Amino acid sequence: MTHERSPFAPDPATRPDMTDILRGRRMRRNRRADWSRRLVRETTLTVDDLIWPLFLIDGDKLRQPVEAMPGVERLSVDEAVRDAEKAAKLGIPAIALFPYTQPERRDETGSEALNPDNLVCATARAIKKEVPNLGIIIDVALDPYTSHGHDGILHGETIVNDESVEQLILQALIEAEAGADVIAPSDMMDGRIGAIRQALDAKGFTDVQIMSYAAKYASCFYGPFRDAVGTSKTLIGDKRTYQMDPANGDEALREAELDIDEGADMIMVKPGLPYLDILWRLKQAFAVPTYAYQTSGEYAMIRAAEQNGWIDGERAMMESLASFKRAGADGVLTYFAPFVAERLKR
Repeated sequence: MTHERSPFAPDPATRPDMTDILRGRRMRRNRRADWSRRLVRETTLTVDDLIWPLFLIDGDKLRQPVEAMPGVERLSVDEAVRDAEKAAKLGIPAIALFPYTQPERRDETGSEALNPDNLVCATARAIKKEVPNLGIIIDVALDPYTSHGHDGILHGETIVNDESVEQLILQALIEAEAGADVIAPSDMMDGRIGAIRQALDAKGFTDVQIMSYAAKYASCFYGPFRDAVGTSKTLIGDKRTYQMDPANGDEALREAELDIDEGADMIMVKPGLPYLDILWRLKQAFAVPTYAYQTSGEYAMIRAAEQNGWIDGERAMMESLASFKRAGADGVLTYFAPFVAERLKR
C-alpha cells in the first residue's frame, strides 16, 4: 500500500544538504568526549572557591542536627574545632561562624554581641589556636542576640540606624580581638562599613578585612538559617525596612558602590541563585572580589528534592555552584562546602 506524500513534507529534491550547511560549524565536536569537554570548559570550580558556614551552640562534644538542613549541624566549640581541622585538610580556605544564642542571653539591645567570651569569640579563639592558617569570617549583626530577632536596635516599631551602627562597631572590634580575619556586616544599616573600617584602623586592626553584605535582599530563602540560629520564633515583623526589595536591581549597584567607597574589601550578594543577575552586574560594574551566599533555603530545596528522588542531588549541588562562578563570583558561602571539597578531591 502506498501513501500520498504529505503536502507539508519537504521535497527530497529541494531538501537542504546538511553536510554542506554544517561544514566547519559543528559545535558538538567539542562536546563529544569527556577529555574534550574538560579542555574547553569556560568555568572551573575548585576548593579555593568555597567558604563553609558553621552553626555554633553551647555545650561540649555536641553535634545537633538542623532539621530543615540535612547534613548540617549545630556544633559546640570543641566540635567546631574538629570541623575547622577538616576544612583545612580538605583545602577549604575559610569558614564563617554563626551562633545559636540561648534565649536567656537575648535582650532588646543584643548586649551578648558585646561579650568578649560569647560563643563566636570563644570559637574563633579555639580555632585560631588549633588551625591558625584557616580564615575565619564572623558576621556583624545583632539578630542572633536580640530578643526581637532584628539586626539592629528596635525603638517601638523602628530599627534605628545610627544607634545600631554604634553597637555594631563595638561588636566588630570584639570579634577582631577574638581572631576574626574578616568582619562581615550583614545588618544592612547605612554607613556601617565606613564606621567599622575607621574603628578597626583606629584600634590597630588594619589587616582585618571587611566582607560587606552589599546586596542582601528581604528574602524568604533564609527560613532554615533562622531556625538554625534560633531567630525564627523571636522575629517580630519583618526586615523589609533595611534589607533590599527583591524587585530592585539598580539599587544593588548603589549599595555596593557606597560600601566599596567606605572601605569594603569584598562584597557579597545574598541569596545566591535567585540573584545571579545582580551578581553579574556587580562584578561587571566594580571588578572587586565578589561573593555569593548560597542560602539555607537554596540548600534545603536541593536536599529535599534529592531525598524525594526528584533530582540527582550531587549533580544539582555542582551545577548550582558552577552557576555562581559563571555569573562572576570569586567564591561562594555554601553549606555544601565539605561535600563539594570531598567530591573535588575524589
